[in-house]
Amino acid sequence: MKKSLVVFACMVFAGTQAQRSMDFEKYDPVSTLVVPEHIVTKAKFPFIDVHNHQWNLSEQAIPGLLRDMDKMNMTVMVNLSGGNGSKLQGMVESIKKVAAKRFIVFANIDFNGVGEKDWTANAVKQLQADVQHGANGLKIFKNLGFSVKDKDGKRVAIDDPRLDAVWDKCGELKIPVLIHTADPKPFWDEMDEHNERWLELKTHPNRKRGPDDPEPWEQLIDEQHRMFKKHPKTTFIAAHFGWYPNDLGKLGSLLDEMPNVVVEFGAVIAELGRQPRAARQFFEKYQDRILFGKDSWVPEEYNTYFRVLETADEYFPYHKKYHAFWRMYGMALPDTILKKIYYKNALRIIPDIDKTLFPD
Repeated sequence: MKKSLVVFACMVFAGTQAQRSMDFEKYDPVSTLVVPEHIVTKAKFPFIDVHNHQWNLSEQAIPGLLRDMDKMNMTVMVNLSGGNGSKLQGMVESIKKVAAKRFIVFANIDFNGVGEKDWTANAVKQLQADVQHGANGLKIFKNLGFSVKDKDGKRVAIDDPRLDAVWDKCGELKIPVLIHTADPKPFWDEMDEHNERWLELKTHPNRKRGPDDPEPWEQLIDEQHRMFKKHPKTTFIAAHFGWYPNDLGKLGSLLDEMPNVVVEFGAVIAELGRQPRAARQFFEKYQDRILFGKDSWVPEEYNTYFRVLETADEYFPYHKKYHAFWRMYGMALPDTILKKIYYKNALRIIPDIDKTLFPD
């Protein structure tokens, strides 16, 4: 009997200790705040998502995508993962057969062999052919700056002069370049109790960077900005708000300095949603320079984007705790700005989108 009591007491003590030492990863309190809620599952206006990835956009896949797109009022999806050559041509042909007006494809550069004889000329030639076969933009992934190496095994900088002809050709062809450089700055910071991205780095350790992996964050961003300035006749779309969604004052000064650059907010709506007043002021000032982008294709996550943009809701959760353990607030943008963000700016910047699909 005494032994049973001891065991029971140990179990109670262990349970109490577990309650006192709950992991941060498990801690997910339900708010007791009672405020108006407006769950937005469909955008107020038809919209263009300029940052999407469909690696195998086939005839078979398109009907399912259209069903999800229609539910949320996405009129046009820009697929940034078009590849080049025969892959791109096949994708464009599939779109023409099933839903010619609903998808736009961006080409991608094959960086293998940078520095070899005629690499630059061949890359430009391939890009021109891809545009002739239906590409309406160029997407540059973050491997440029991270892992792309030349024929001698050296890292290729984002502003490497051997790439200049590619950016100039985009300006000549009047197609935009959507470019992702680096990652959030905290990925380079110490992984300690002061790092806002600690949970993300713990759950995704491959995202941790350092001053030699491959270079300091500031250097990568500086390389990108030098490239922007060197090619003023080319329109660049800086992915993820150029990794300055947490410093809108700095981002604004960069936009003032580089009139050929616009931004999209794929994967960084959580940064905007925690500073609704500052974010709204930024959207008011730079309303002609912002595009709607989401990045990962998870249809139900678009609701957070709509809610931040359209409502005045307070203190609502984000959809991924490891991205943002804080709460969101809506900006309640006026219709005039919403229309620009949802479709008007993209119609101006990305060629060959059917304007008749959208209101005035």
